[in-house]
Amino acid sequence: MTDRPVVLIPRKLTAAVLERANENYNVIVNDDDHVFPREELIAACQNVDAVLPCHSEHFSADVIAALPDRLKIIANHSVGVDHVDLDAAKARGIVVTNTPDVLSDATAEIAILCMLGAARRGSEGDRMVRDGRWNFWSPAFMVGRQVTGRRFGVLGMGRVGQVTADRARGFGMEVHYHNRSRLSPDKEKGAIFHDSVESLLAVSDVLSLHCPTTPDTIGMINADTLAILPDRAILVNTARGALVDEDALIAALKSGRLFAAGLDVFRTEPGGNPELASLENVFMLPHIGSATFETRDAMGFRALDNLDAFFSGGAPIDRLV
Repeated sequence: MTDRPVVLIPRKLTAAVLERANENYNVIVNDDDHVFPREELIAACQNVDAVLPCHSEHFSADVIAALPDRLKIIANHSVGVDHVDLDAAKARGIVVTNTPDVLSDATAEIAILCMLGAARRGSEGDRMVRDGRWNFWSPAFMVGRQVTGRRFGVLGMGRVGQVTADRARGFGMEVHYHNRSRLSPDKEKGAIFHDSVESLLAVSDVLSLHCPTTPDTIGMINADTLAILPDRAILVNTARGALVDEDALIAALKSGRLFAAGLDVFRTEPGGNPELASLENVFMLPHIGSATFETRDAMGFRALDNLDAFFSGGAPIDRLV
């Protein structure tokens, strides 16, 4: 049908999401699932009414300036929208949406995995067994940090931060947090609010990052802020790599100032940081915080809900611009 909106889906989504998309839209897919470079992304958008991208598609101001007038909505398959210039989209009258809520559980699970992997030397132990180097044991062998009863600091107490805090409570951890505004008591659940980042860092045996990338948060974890953490603290990042000065993190890990780090995100993606990868006290994953079958379906459906609302003349529930 030619009268249906044309939607570009530039990355491979689940079969269930694509099946639903094809029910209501003329869908253009990227068959080999490669990342569109700038010029190819612009070209692919020229004859569509909407695009349903992931964080791998970068809609910078110059890309948005090159989009056709008929393209009216960017319905992101992600919570974070740092890959879209929101001001430029607003100036062009392009609606931008995201997919909050549905990936909170999956991302919280990865945050806890990163915490435990870092605390209990999971990466080091895994490599030792796989390489056939496990030929010794004593009470002093592979001793890590126990998180039970420790102070769990949440930087950014949004949806994902709140769910991660719930999971940390299951380990008997005392939850502390900093947020732009204090939560209501029913959402705090006894967590201790800090009105400054520095105050939170000073008590965080484990610091878990859950804030978005903004001009104010880029590089906020740096040599100065890392120095505030308690000795031999653990850093967990499942938010965005740009939050962390990786050179400063490497220095803190090498010096023993930090006990370990658990990382699912990096400044360079894909690829990560080879120097971080060389350190035994880093547990790392390739940005898979939301990568479960259930969550991938839910994210795609949420993006389609936003498209459906927009093209039916309603207001997308997750509209950011």
